[in-house]
Amino acid sequence: MQETQTNHVSALALPLLGQAFIHGRAVPASSGKTFESINPATGRVLARIAECAAEDIDAAVRAARSTFESGDWSTMAPKERKRALLKFSDLMATHREELALMEVLDCGKPISDARAVDLPDSIETLRWHAEAIDKLYDQVAPSPADVVAMIVREPVGVVGAVLPWNFPILMAMWKIAPALAGGNSLVIKPAEQTSLTCIRLAELAVEAGLPPGVLNVVPGFGETAGQALGRHPDVDCVSFTGSGEVGRSFLKYAAESNLKRIVLECGGKSPAIVLKDVRQLRPVAEQLATGILFCQGENCSAGSRLIVERGVKDALMDELFAAFSAWKVGDPLAPDTRVGAMIDQNHMERVLNYIDAGRRDGAALVRGGKQVLRESGGFFVEPTIFDGVSNEMTIAREEIFGPVLSVLTVADAQEAVRVANDTSYGLASSLYTDDLNMAHSVARALRAGTVSVNCFSEGDMGLPFGGFKQSGFGGRDKSLMAHDQYTEAKSIWIQLRR
Repeated sequence: MQETQTNHVSALALPLLGQAFIHGRAVPASSGKTFESINPATGRVLARIAECAAEDIDAAVRAARSTFESGDWSTMAPKERKRALLKFSDLMATHREELALMEVLDCGKPISDARAVDLPDSIETLRWHAEAIDKLYDQVAPSPADVVAMIVREPVGVVGAVLPWNFPILMAMWKIAPALAGGNSLVIKPAEQTSLTCIRLAELAVEAGLPPGVLNVVPGFGETAGQALGRHPDVDCVSFTGSGEVGRSFLKYAAESNLKRIVLECGGKSPAIVLKDVRQLRPVAEQLATGILFCQGENCSAGSRLIVERGVKDALMDELFAAFSAWKVGDPLAPDTRVGAMIDQNHMERVLNYIDAGRRDGAALVRGGKQVLRESGGFFVEPTIFDGVSNEMTIAREEIFGPVLSVLTVADAQEAVRVANDTSYGLASSLYTDDLNMAHSVARALRAGTVSVNCFSEGDMGLPFGGFKQSGFGGRDKSLMAHDQYTEAKSIWIQLRR
């Protein structure tokens, strides 16, 4: 209780600045317009955010292009660029508590997650890519003795990043870190629901010594600021994380403008397969609960389809109910809360509509299914389980993006793989088995960018993250592969004088 009160007092003291950040300074939208940022846990206004549009995107792109062409960052010695980004990460660490509280207020996630996951992982992401800067070598190609043939990597130029609202600071850093490590300049359009931490990051970047114009943040709405960034003829690449519908729009924007490079990560409907050979079901159930309830289920890799062999299903369900009971829904600033608020009322209603669809389609609602904590003014949905789900039902086909688990029963491992792959998505999957041979064969058979075995995990920073099929394409976040999408390969052929 005391810690919760302390968190509330600290949160009230935060300076929540909502201006855009262009060429090293905070500026209002050129129109003077603002919009409200709402606290998902209370329904109250947190701050007013600059409602930027095409004129502001144009100003940010001009700033980014000017700084890129100056070479102040793009041609800086690798060790110096690394030093600046490491200082940036140190400043993030210094302001870790401020950023964690700001993240909780902005997107409704539990403070325990922000402190233990979002901030540490964001800082690690920046440090990891900074350390890679002076360790990525160009190549010398085989050539005749009188020729020097080189393959070098150069920054792509001005990069646009369009962010989701579920992991505002972490998804920002997944794009900021490799793009800046490669020498690019950035224009970021945060989700309109969650702009605060991204704006604060831009301030810290300048404090760390990054040249003005290297990191610009332009808040606003997708149909105005987002579209303007996607269509801008002087943007060389756009990296987008969000829905498939909006991702398709960015492909259209690129086709109708300058054919800029587009990198998409567009969600998933991830399966979690449990085979009957598993002997210890309690830790499996705990991992399954984490897979669907972490971040309120607002996670593109959430294990939302539990595909379980019939022989182990009843025993697993008993353990699953117990595991779900440990996930308390409550005030995001309370240290014992594990499930926070949905991002806004519209999204909460969307999740509840999917629950209604599950009932209509004939699935058995065996746990949860309701809005809770109405008296808070916030947008909370209790952890929910449907049994008797078939893979043709809406709740098994579409991404709900909430704490809703669909349980599908299968006869054997072969059917489990077939059902798991019967989806338009292919972002992530999980497999639980005590059979090493089965672990290898099923992991290879699953059509997903990430397969975790006997856990729910996306791996550490050394592993790439991205999807098959309609979960995205064009590149990968995380790992050294993330650098590829923000650089151009140039071949240089030098004929030596005889």
